[in-house]
Amino acid sequence: MTSFADRAAEATNSLRTLFPETPLQLNVHLSQRYGAEIYLKREDLTPVRSYKLRGAYNAMRKVLARDPGQRHFVCASAGNHAQGVAYACRHFGVTGTIFMPVTTPQQKIDKTRAFGEDNVEIRLTGDYFDQTLAAAQAYCTADGAWFLSPFDDEDVIEGQASVGVEVIRQLGRAPDMVILPVGGGGLASGVTSYFSEAAPETRFRYVEPAGGTSLAAALAAGAPVTLRRINSFVDGAAVARIGERTFDRLRHVDPGHVLSAPEDRICITMLEMLNVEGIVLEPAGALAVDVLPELADQIAGKTVVCVTSGGNFDFERLPEVKERAQRYAGLKKYFILRMPQRPGALREFLEMLGPDDDIARFEYLKKSARNFGSVLIGIETRSAANFASLAAKLDQAGFVYRDITDDETLAEFLI
Repeated sequence: MTSFADRAAEATNSLRTLFPETPLQLNVHLSQRYGAEIYLKREDLTPVRSYKLRGAYNAMRKVLARDPGQRHFVCASAGNHAQGVAYACRHFGVTGTIFMPVTTPQQKIDKTRAFGEDNVEIRLTGDYFDQTLAAAQAYCTADGAWFLSPFDDEDVIEGQASVGVEVIRQLGRAPDMVILPVGGGGLASGVTSYFSEAAPETRFRYVEPAGGTSLAAALAAGAPVTLRRINSFVDGAAVARIGERTFDRLRHVDPGHVLSAPEDRICITMLEMLNVEGIVLEPAGALAVDVLPELADQIAGKTVVCVTSGGNFDFERLPEVKERAQRYAGLKKYFILRMPQRPGALREFLEMLGPDDDIARFEYLKKSARNFGSVLIGIETRSAANFASLAAKLDQAGFVYRDITDDETLAEFLI
C-alpha cells in the first residue's frame, strides 16, 4: 500500500496534464519587512484562480479510474469549488450538475459556466448553502451521480496536498514554516499530511477568519462542531463545520498554532497586496499573509511559505473592502450627532474639523424635534489620532454624539 506522500506525488504529476505548477515567488517586500525569506505559493494563478481545481480533478480522476462508466458528477458550491469541478468536467468530457444558491452573484455563475461550457448544467436552488447542499445530495441519490465534496473526501484531500509537493520541489528543500488558510480543512489537512511524511521538520501555522473558526472550535471540543453563527465575508473559508476526514488529519494540531484573522483587517492586507505588489487576492487568499505581523518574532531569519489560496475577487466589492480597511485602521468613523436646530450650528461643527478631516457622509435621520435633529455623519481622516482631537472639541462645545462605527446592529441598518 502506497503512502500518502506517494499518492500526493502521483496526483501532482497527473495535474501536469491540466496546468503547470503554480509559482513559488520570493516576496521582497514582505521579506524585508519581517527579516525573513517569505515566499508566496500563488494558488491564485491556477486556471480557475484557486487551489480547488486540484482536489476536484484528483477526485474525478480516481473515480473514473475505478469506474469508467461513471459519467455524471454533482457538486454544491457558490464559488471556487464549483469552478474547479466545471473545469475538470470539461477536461474529462463528463457531465457535471452544479448546484448554486439563488443568491450567487452572476459573475460567479458566468465564470462557472465558462469553465465547464457544454459539459455542465447550473441549477440555482435555495437561498442558503445548506438548502443548496441538501438539494444536490438528494439529486445524486435519485440520479446515481457522484457527489464531489468540496473538502471532506480523501481523494480531494490528496489532490490539495499537491500544493505541498510543489513547494518542496520548487524550493529544493523543506521550508521552516508553512502558513495555511483553513475553511473546511481540505488544503490544510492535505499539505500537513504530506509534510508529516516528506518533511516532518517543517512547522505550520493555520489561519481562520475570525467569523468562522471551525478548526479552533473542533480542537477545543475534540471533534468537529457546528458554529452557531459565521461571518460570510471571507466566503472561501467561512465554514460552519470543519470536515470529519479533514479534522482526523488535523486533530494533533496545537491550538496555539491556529490563528484567527479579523475580517476588516484582512481588507487592509488585500489592499496592500493590490497596491504594493499588484496581486489580486480574494479574502480567503489573503489569510496567510494577514497574520505575518503576529508571527514576526517566530519567523525572523526563517524560510516561510504563505499559501495565497485564491484570487477570485469581484472588483464591485472593492468599495466595501476599502471601507472595512479604513474603519479597522481607525481612519474612518461614523457618528450620530445631536445637531442644535439654530442658525450657525452646522458651521460651528464644520469649524471643529481639522485640515485632514473629510466628511464622507452627512444625513439627517430626524428633523422633527423642535430644538435638535439627529444627524448621521461619516468622517475620513489621515491619522487615527485626529478623532481624539475632534472628540475633545465636540465635548467642549457641548455637542451630544455617539460613535457607532463598531456597533454591528446600528451599522447594519444605517451605514
